[in-house]
Amino acid sequence: MENFFNLPLTFELLGYGFVQQMLVAGAVLGVVAGLLGPLVVTRKMAFAVHGTSELAFTGGAAALLVGVGVGYGALAGSVVAALLLGLLSRRDSDRDSVIGAILAFGLGLGVLFLFMYKGRSANKFGLLTGQIVSVGSTDLWLLIGASVAVLAVLAFIYRPLHFASVDAGVATARGVPVRTLAVVFAVLVGIATALSVQIVGALLVLSLMITPAAAAGRVTASPVKATVLAVVFAEIAVLLGILLSLAPGVPVSAFVTAVSFLIYLVCRAFGGSRSRVDA
Repeated sequence: MENFFNLPLTFELLGYGFVQQMLVAGAVLGVVAGLLGPLVVTRKMAFAVHGTSELAFTGGAAALLVGVGVGYGALAGSVVAALLLGLLSRRDSDRDSVIGAILAFGLGLGVLFLFMYKGRSANKFGLLTGQIVSVGSTDLWLLIGASVAVLAVLAFIYRPLHFASVDAGVATARGVPVRTLAVVFAVLVGIATALSVQIVGALLVLSLMITPAAAAGRVTASPVKATVLAVVFAEIAVLLGILLSLAPGVPVSAFVTAVSFLIYLVCRAFGGSRSRVDA
């Protein structure tokens, strides 16, 4: 147990460049996940995020196999998944079945790619659960550049997108291009999901993309406040998770998911107590 609370070792590791790069990457990812999360929750796209992460895993596995950067492969895989989800889910009743089909296909193909890869097993494991050394300087610049692009597009479409997320029927009647916005947003979520894979792994992307937003929704009904809180919660989860993982050398996702879920439980309890007082 002493390794889990070895502060001198943690402070020593903070001096290494790869740890600093991981913290920067985590901070950037926390902003992106926190801003997109409330919209994902409002649009009931949690399952879609999970399905997209499986294609990000497939792209990352393919990148390992051919010897290119995992970040590029995960990004390509998630964007393909997002486009497929946006284009094939023309009706809400089709969404779950389309996601299930894409998820199963992506996971199976990714497992095949990992089986064919003869490199280090740690690289395979890192795709699923994340690892502290997975973000190099090249990947960091890719993450920052992709995040800036996502935030720029989100700022441009936020108002009509939020309108369409709250009431798609009225938005359509008002001339809002609901279908186009759905595809664009799916691509943004796909990019953010790909960025998350390198830190928390394909299996645990929901811990950053969904849980902070769900926690924020438990304590406020204001879209602005929920978004701010989601960003704060995501930053706490990812940065504290990285710091806690340093000394024991455990995959980052183990702590990020634990901190994120703890925040959710606290917010759920707070929201429930506030509801009883108001009643």
